[in-house]
Amino acid sequence: MNKKIIGRVDKIDFPNLGLFHIDVKIDTGAYTSTIHYSEIIEENNTLRCIFNSDAHQNFGKTDIIFDDYSRTNVKSSNGFKEDRYKIKSEVIFFGKTYKINLTLSTRNDMKFPVLIGRQFLKRKFMVDVDLENVSYNSKFL
Repeated sequence: MNKKIIGRVDKIDFPNLGLFHIDVKIDTGAYTSTIHYSEIIEENNTLRCIFNSDAHQNFGKTDIIFDDYSRTNVKSSNGFKEDRYKIKSEVIFFGKTYKINLTLSTRNDMKFPVLIGRQFLKRKFMVDVDLENVSYNSKFL
């Protein structure tokens, strides 16, 4: 299989979430991918998730209702386990749409609103830490 080479950071689109040109960090130390949320309301077997941030560029307010979601335990780098909601969505790299599982976390105090983890990267991408915005810049070639 021919893997695309990506850098340590990029700007990508989440069309189903109404989020475009979002700064992401490629994190080979993380197993799961995660995205910032500002508010979650679980009711009537649905999950209403508000994606909004004053701290992150292009992270305008979108309000999405998920019928298909679950919960999972995520172990952080400091060893603590956190129970998080997990959603399924789509992400665009190099003009191609991929399915992605995302855990939801509040990341206003973090530099990047999204981390892309190994579960998504495997069999698709190789990471070159010397590069940045490879997928984003490919739009202009």
